[in-house]
Amino acid sequence: MTEVWLRFTIKLMDYKDYYKILGVDRKATPEEIKKTFRKQAMKYHPDRNKGNKEAEEKFKDINEANEVLSDPQKRARYDQLGASYSDWQTQGGNTGNFNWNDWATASGQRSQGSQVDMGDLNDLFGGGFSDFFSTIFGGMPQSSRRQPRASQRQSYQQRVEVTLNEAYQGTTRLFQVEKRRIEVKIPAGAKTGTKVRVAGGGPGGNSDLYLVVEVLPDNRFSLDGQDLTTELKLDLYTAVLGGSLKVSTLSGDVNLTIPAGTQPGQLFRLVGKGMPVLRQPNTFGNLYVRVKVELPKTLTSTQREMFEKLRKG
Repeated sequence: MTEVWLRFTIKLMDYKDYYKILGVDRKATPEEIKKTFRKQAMKYHPDRNKGNKEAEEKFKDINEANEVLSDPQKRARYDQLGASYSDWQTQGGNTGNFNWNDWATASGQRSQGSQVDMGDLNDLFGGGFSDFFSTIFGGMPQSSRRQPRASQRQSYQQRVEVTLNEAYQGTTRLFQVEKRRIEVKIPAGAKTGTKVRVAGGGPGGNSDLYLVVEVLPDNRFSLDGQDLTTELKLDLYTAVLGGSLKVSTLSGDVNLTIPAGTQPGQLFRLVGKGMPVLRQPNTFGNLYVRVKVELPKTLTSTQREMFEKLRKG
């Protein structure tokens, strides 16, 4: 029964253009793919598009495209399929009679001990991959999976994206694992590459789940370890005469004293206003504020006269 159903779905399946979905050229380098994926993921991330089903589907599509194009083995197989599909279309073929069975992997089988099949991942994370992906790549090792040794307890890895605010405050993620709903706490101070282990969180409860954190880029701050850097616009008069300006931090607004004679690009350090250090309560990095002095584009006659006097000394 299962085999008949699989062939039926293969027959009606549509080809997916992952290059078009991600928005990259077919000759794109790994660096270009990574850069474009980060940009697209940030744009369509569910946290930025709450309640937007279209954005949610787009987010799933670009994740799937990245899963293929960022993996040399899967990308090579996909390019071979694309060439075959293109030749077949040129000859007048249509979706209904393309022989997908020639490209189907054994997604319903598991190799001895180490390879995790696509069905497991779809059950584990709510069927996040399409039928097309499952058919073509389901029997291949996934980049988000751990390949356990036979002597080790089997485990699964899944990347989880968090915003900078979530990494600062800590957050939770809810997963449907078979018939279980598991809430996982991601601690404050988690950074890209941090692994959160959920003992027994994998299928059957006899395998472990590891969430691998990726902190998304933030348009307000750049992150370097536990330190943050932000840019502050400063008017010419405050730079020359000094003053006080409000600076936004992840823990709230603070006032920054600007000394007279502040230079363009000058850095100010706010101690303890950076990211928290993982598992070290009350320990934080620093926030560096780089000032960008804005010059007035237009001057009144009185202002111009004053500047002329200053120039002459």
